[in-house]
Amino acid sequence: MKTIEGVLDARGVRFAIVLGRFNSLIGERLLEGAIDCLDRHGADADAITVVRVPGAFEIPLVAARLAAHEQYDAVICLGAVIRGSTPHFEYVANEAAKGIAHAALNSGKPVIFGVLTCDTIEQALERAGTKAGNKGWDAAMAAIETADVVKKIG
Repeated sequence: MKTIEGVLDARGVRFAIVLGRFNSLIGERLLEGAIDCLDRHGADADAITVVRVPGAFEIPLVAARLAAHEQYDAVICLGAVIRGSTPHFEYVANEAAKGIAHAALNSGKPVIFGVLTCDTIEQALERAGTKAGNKGWDAAMAAIETADVVKKIG
């Protein structure tokens, strides 16, 4: 039996991070977690590009464009959608998830879903660096490992 697994070594890997500005208190914490993770796993600061967009709905288009470029090996999508009293939450969360998945499948590159979809601001804060860790860190870990797996598969 042959097993292929990624290693958590970001040296030589080029990352783009797409950050939705809406709910910026959460997004900035996710970004800090992602950059800290990439740094601690050997990524060169010059190999990380951050692109800010208005919100989660705009993330997929920009992620797809970045993934299409040869200069990036992985794209990390970060943001937060917090439920309100209208159906807007479902539309934005669903379209962000579908669009990010399409960007990955169409590009053949890791395009990582690091967009929080929470019922409350408290839940989002917990996932952005307090009780539940930092999901930006987790998204960066997934990008590092998946980029290595894709490289190994060829």
